[in-house]
Amino acid sequence: LQQQKLEVEIQNINIEKDFLKSQLNPHFLFNTLNNLYGLSVKKDDSAPEVILNLSDIMSYTLYESNSEKVSLEKEIDFIKNYFELEKMRFEKRLQTSIEVDQQLLKTPILPLSIQTLVENAIKHGIAQRKDGGIIQIQVQRENGYMHTRVLNPGKLKTSGRQGLGLKNLSERLQLQFNGKASFELTEQNGETISAIIKTPLP
Repeated sequence: LQQQKLEVEIQNINIEKDFLKSQLNPHFLFNTLNNLYGLSVKKDDSAPEVILNLSDIMSYTLYESNSEKVSLEKEIDFIKNYFELEKMRFEKRLQTSIEVDQQLLKTPILPLSIQTLVENAIKHGIAQRKDGGIIQIQVQRENGYMHTRVLNPGKLKTSGRQGLGLKNLSERLQLQFNGKASFELTEQNGETISAIIKTPLP
């Protein structure tokens, strides 16, 4: 029993370590700071708002990610700030849509779980297409579970291998929800990637 307990603790430590590595893409920070520098040089009136958005994102990443769970509302607010900064980079190539059941806003979820799917959608969807596309976030209640869907234009890699962020997300879901949560990544009609998180409602 002691050996099993030690193995579980080691597994948790490794997952947390990998999670910390994949929290926020450094390229995102680099691009945002470059954009902010450009706005400052031009003395653009939107620079203070960009600084505030970046500050909120860094605060959430540094502090809320240490929590086991956060409210869906906090994660959605974080995503909105994230989208605003990424739209500076992609401009009209990035369109977004967020549809959330308002009764679920206080529901506890894993911090940066939706962010992981959004970042993956930008990296493997929007960034790979000259004309960009739309990222859709849908959060609904279905059969006692909360279904979080992130849809984006693109095709799955033929290897079918998940990146570090998605692999960590899947493992974290299993640990935090005692094996009752699930994560699925599928391709629809060869045009849309659908990432779905299912977590049991309290």
